[in-house]
Amino acid sequence: MAEFTAEELTKILSGDPEELGVHLQLVQRDVLIDGQKVKIHCHCLTSDANGKVKPKRLAEFMRDAVADYAIPRSKRDEAAKRDQKFKSTCAVAALHQQARDVFTDLGNTGEGGEMLLFLLAERFLGLPHVLCKMDLKTDTRMHYHGADGVYATVAEDGHLKLYWGESKIYGNATDAIRECLRSLAPFLLEEDHSGAERERDLLLLSDKADLSDPSLTEGFKRYFDRTLPQSNRVEYCGIALVGFDASFYPASDARGIADEIVAAARDGLSTWAKSVGLRLSEEKLEHFEVQFFCVPLPSADTFRSAFLEALGLKP
Repeated sequence: MAEFTAEELTKILSGDPEELGVHLQLVQRDVLIDGQKVKIHCHCLTSDANGKVKPKRLAEFMRDAVADYAIPRSKRDEAAKRDQKFKSTCAVAALHQQARDVFTDLGNTGEGGEMLLFLLAERFLGLPHVLCKMDLKTDTRMHYHGADGVYATVAEDGHLKLYWGESKIYGNATDAIRECLRSLAPFLLEEDHSGAERERDLLLLSDKADLSDPSLTEGFKRYFDRTLPQSNRVEYCGIALVGFDASFYPASDARGIADEIVAAARDGLSTWAKSVGLRLSEEKLEHFEVQFFCVPLPSADTFRSAFLEALGLKP
């Protein structure tokens, strides 16, 4: 397969997009900034009929999808076929445990943010995850080097749009935005050469990309073969997520009103969007397409702890 389409890539997306709305409420999407190519999307945590937000339920939702993120698609497909053949769930359950085992137990882990970025990229934007680097980890107490995920689609002109992912979960929104875009910048700005920040990930894409279907995978890999003209048809884009403390959530012993939480997040979005725009200019990223997620949280520390707890790891 020499060429493929966005529709073919979409077929490899994992998970039910509607399930995302059980845990995350869309506040606003596609917020634009004049003179820049960024699109900002904001989600807040949902609240139940008792006016309670449920960060632990969000963490459990993320935990249940870890195999989708951390295990290559071909392995998942093989496990599902084996279970179907033997009327069992053992093979898929084993992969889920294998996926949980590669996450770090460090208290300051950023892997919860990476996992949340994955879920929003695939289920909200419809951008497939095309490089499974968690499967390459050899030390659970270390984070892998490179981007916090790589996603892709195909533009109408046939160019492959490659989205380098970065996520930061901080207590302060401004700090999270600054550090996230500072980390993302080299993946977009650096000239292609052997010493570029993205070079290792590009080599992995040319060798380890797994889109489940062998023909689709080979077509995808051709974009990273520097002996082929297709290697000049890759457009670098960014996809970023920041999570940060927000004071508008109800206290644990208080009742919140869903509409008021969303309204408060919408009010805050104007300030967060301004910070995003200023930082994009500072990093000279105005002319790159960036999909940017803002996720205000009751507590960044509680989010990290809840994710580790859901995985069976103690902060």
